[in-house]
Amino acid sequence: MTFLSSLDAKDRRLLLLCLGTALTLAVAIGFLLPSSNSNNNPLPSSYLSGQHGARAAYETLLRSGYPIDRWERPLAELAATAGPDTVVIFAEPLTREPANLKAVRQILERGGRVLATGFWGGFILPGAASDMPTTFNFAACKLTPEGLDPLSGTGEVWMVPEATWKTGNPSHRVDYSCAGEPAVVEFDWGKGHAVWWANATPLENGSLARANDLDLLLNSLGPREGHHFYWDESLHGEIRSTWSYASGPAWTMLWFGLLALGVLIVLSFSRRSGPVRELPTPVRATPIEFLEALGSLYRNAGASSTAVAIALERFRRHTLRLCGLRGAPMETATLAAALRRRFPQTDPGLEADLAACEEAVRGDTIAPRQALRLIQTLHGHEERLSAAARPGAAPPIPKDTDPNKQERAS
Repeated sequence: MTFLSSLDAKDRRLLLLCLGTALTLAVAIGFLLPSSNSNNNPLPSSYLSGQHGARAAYETLLRSGYPIDRWERPLAELAATAGPDTVVIFAEPLTREPANLKAVRQILERGGRVLATGFWGGFILPGAASDMPTTFNFAACKLTPEGLDPLSGTGEVWMVPEATWKTGNPSHRVDYSCAGEPAVVEFDWGKGHAVWWANATPLENGSLARANDLDLLLNSLGPREGHHFYWDESLHGEIRSTWSYASGPAWTMLWFGLLALGVLIVLSFSRRSGPVRELPTPVRATPIEFLEALGSLYRNAGASSTAVAIALERFRRHTLRLCGLRGAPMETATLAAALRRRFPQTDPGLEADLAACEEAVRGDTIAPRQALRLIQTLHGHEERLSAAARPGAAPPIPKDTDPNKQERAS
């Protein structure tokens, strides 16, 4: 049994070609697109399980009984409902939008607690005191505890600092440092509390189990009881709103499906071998329009003698058929003699008119009015000769003879 035998052979081949192309593209995309969970992805997202991802930290908090959720909606919505029980984690956020900066300050003013990491994490905090380090250290650094705050007593902590903190504000307390530059800082703002890390290394999958990195995370978040924790993913490029749920893979597939459907429709109708409807009959020009166009052509070309030559050749062929002779070329004098033998009562001016036409044909220039007069004269001779050749017809009457006088004479 043939696959989809109800379809036409051409339609079946087209369908199989489209299915094969779609399957080939899907396989190619699956192999060529980079994996978001690879170790080369530096984003500490709670969705990623690579070396720099933070999925292990999120699931550890979740399994430890922390009431934690991912936040993927606009940050202003979280700030509007924040309170003293709100704790937000900003792991390497990336934003400079004033609305997001205002939302972070509003969370702190309402008594919330914020943990932010990296240069941009310090930028969104009040004061924006984060700065680039004077010396870069691409290797893990064992942080040196400083101060008497509980956070500085966490223990051994390892980090790869990628930013530093501007000192000088007495309300900003440095808990850990690396090579003399602040690496962990905390301070109060309004009714809330902010903690800043120079990098998100302690909460990444590859470093969470090293030394006391997990303890640093737990101490930075504060007590579990009576708090609700949010892991922000909105500043990682995944901002969710009411209309954003209509997007995603389903929306993309819908657009590609509509595009493919349009292509199939075009191919289906373009394979016809002929027009759907008969073409309208072209409008033919009227005889007078044709004559006017032909006259304009002769006038513009200055070919009045050509028109006389055509009329003379037509007269010669027609009259030779009347005489029963072959259409061989002959001079006008010979033609006039043959017509005179066949039609004795022919117009006496025939020889002179034929000679005038032959002279006009040989000349290069002739007035259009003179050419028209000669053509009309030939046409008159042709009509009289044709009438005389009909059975039982009267002999031709010369154009300058009075019929009444001839009738009286007879």
